[in-house]
Amino acid sequence: MKRSSTIFLQVVIVLIGIVALIIMIRFPLTEGRAINLDLFSIYADPFIVYGYLASIPFFVALYQAFKLLGLIRQNKVFSLSSVKILRTIKYCAIILSILIVMAVLYIMTSHNKDDDPAGFIAMGILTTFISIIIATVASVFEGILQKAINIKSENNSTV
Repeated sequence: MKRSSTIFLQVVIVLIGIVALIIMIRFPLTEGRAINLDLFSIYADPFIVYGYLASIPFFVALYQAFKLLGLIRQNKVFSLSSVKILRTIKYCAIILSILIVMAVLYIMTSHNKDDDPAGFIAMGILTTFISIIIATVASVFEGILQKAINIKSENNSTV
């Protein structure tokens, strides 16, 4: 892969992280049930705290993807560290999907009868589906990369 392509993808990953962070900071200030709360009470809301804690696997996966692109740029993609990075991305995606499903179940069971949780539930289903796809792709790439590393080490040991 060209050096400029990997740098471009790393910039995209950084921008995704910055936008996600801005949304996480800004959204609770404009959200419906917290609009009349003071600044401390907004960020002490259990559901908002849960959202922040649940975002940790997302940011870990973004960082790992950034590191993987760095290894690709250095032509070190066929290494054990690449396999570890893909495994970490897979686990982060699985954890994130579980946390999203838990949030959706919480909203489904405890929402106010005057509220319509359909939008949140639809977004939860969509993001869970995306997380499962990312976990599957990372798992497939991890397996392919592990097989390639095994073949490479067998060829090096026979020479």
